[in-house]
Amino acid sequence: MTGTTDSDYLRRCVELALQSVEAGGGPFAALLVQDGRIIAESCNEVVQTLDPTAHAEVQAIRKASQALQQPHFPDATLYSSCEPCPMCLAAIHWAHIPRIRFAASHHEAARGGFADTPIALKLYGQARPVNISDDTLQQIEIAGAGKPFDAWLALEDRFEY
Repeated sequence: MTGTTDSDYLRRCVELALQSVEAGGGPFAALLVQDGRIIAESCNEVVQTLDPTAHAEVQAIRKASQALQQPHFPDATLYSSCEPCPMCLAAIHWAHIPRIRFAASHHEAARGGFADTPIALKLYGQARPVNISDDTLQQIEIAGAGKPFDAWLALEDRFEY
């Protein structure tokens, strides 16, 4: 994927998140990219694994750690189909990932029934633990970023989180 842009990686995340919904998973996906190559990609696997920590970002970090046999990624970028929740931000921090790019905002997640704002308020006293204008965490708007949540909401038999 030479010459791949942030938007290209985020479109891949949104595509994976849609596939996740179609396969019975949650509407989230993440990629870990280092040196212009995808080290790991994953979707939300909470329902499939019965593990409440199996968010897409955490799963991508776990896969990358196994693939490269290391716990830290100081030269990587994590791409997510949606703004990471507080738990995922903590995992990203512990993995020493300095750059996070996401497509859909936490407002889209809340629309889909995934409201993490109360958790952030309890932990940090504010809706976002990281300043959104900080280069660490940045939203890049792409067309169709909300489609995984539309697909999720269209499911009559979805598992309510």
